[in-house]
Amino acid sequence: MVRFPFGTITITQQAKDLIAEALATERVSSGKLVRRLEKRFAELTGTKEAVALSSGTDADALALAVLYDFGAKRGDEVIVPSLSFVATGNAVLQAGFTPVFVDVKRQTLNIDPTKIESAVTDRTVAIMPVHLMGKPADMDAINAIAKKHNLFVIEDAAEAHGATYKGRNIGTLGDMAAYSLYVAHIITSIEGGIVTTDREDFAEVLRSLRSHGRACKCEQCVINSSDSGCTRRFQYGSDVRFIFERVGFSCKMNELEAAIGIGSMAVYEEILQKRYNNLMAMMDGLRQFEPYLNTFRQEPHERIGPHALPVLVAEDAPFTRDELAHHLEQSGVDTRSLFLSMPTQCAGFEHLGYQLGQFPEAEYVGTHGLHVGIHQGISAEQIGYFLKTVDQFISQYAAV
Repeated sequence: MVRFPFGTITITQQAKDLIAEALATERVSSGKLVRRLEKRFAELTGTKEAVALSSGTDADALALAVLYDFGAKRGDEVIVPSLSFVATGNAVLQAGFTPVFVDVKRQTLNIDPTKIESAVTDRTVAIMPVHLMGKPADMDAINAIAKKHNLFVIEDAAEAHGATYKGRNIGTLGDMAAYSLYVAHIITSIEGGIVTTDREDFAEVLRSLRSHGRACKCEQCVINSSDSGCTRRFQYGSDVRFIFERVGFSCKMNELEAAIGIGSMAVYEEILQKRYNNLMAMMDGLRQFEPYLNTFRQEPHERIGPHALPVLVAEDAPFTRDELAHHLEQSGVDTRSLFLSMPTQCAGFEHLGYQLGQFPEAEYVGTHGLHVGIHQGISAEQIGYFLKTVDQFISQYAAV
């Protein structure tokens, strides 16, 4: 039986060499490798700044926490799609804000722009669209609403490595963008996250936030990256490392993780193209199973970031999502559910008072959706096997 694993990781020889170097020098906390990763990631996305963190959830949370330095108050509201990996909603709460959920469009899996404006109140400070499964959200419509109501826009680009929207890279379309560098993603540091922005003042606050809110905001700390002393250490008359300007977090990336990420970016274009080709082939192949099964489509104005293949079981299909998933698993094809409606299908958000039925599109995806890997380790033979396995499953019902 052919095996079809959900994910893989490419650890390059460069990454191994950098890890060995860091271990030999015993400089393993956040230092020169982290800064090297940040500079390269900013170059890839086309932004001026990138600040590395310990997870994609931290990237969401710290991007939001930056807003306190620019007028936001604790308890203010952030508009988010009801459908996403739970980290999106968790991060809003962790940052001290109140998530206000808006339903999605089933066809795109992304926030429905026509429903955003009715969710805006005098406490709203930001919109956080999610480019789910690498499919770009409707950023023109979102930015127009944000401009009208003077709101910040923070892209949750966790799964959108390599995605573009109307000729521009995802991650450059809002005030900040938060990426995940988790093991399943195109660029990975095993665990990790990173925030991109064109604003130097945002980046300075991010560097403070990731280290307990310290007054230290230098792009690269000389104490951690060389044998030099810090000329700014006593600029306030006391040790700057023990002056805390804001409520912060502890979520720095370390040198070993950065080494993996640097190696990952060295083969980024190769992996991106391989995954994109796999996604296009699987999307095209899945169309033979309409109307029972559906997936999103790539529009002329966009390029989907190839994270995974979403699959939705139609309402009138003679089988359930779970039956399909069980058949695929039994056949060696690894799957994952396609997330949930955070406010109504995730118990952790019950205290917000939403009721099942308020987000019908997200809830439908939560009960009818799954996703399958399209990573660089997948071969044409495996794609053919996946499609054949789905065909065998559906044929059982077509013959009845």
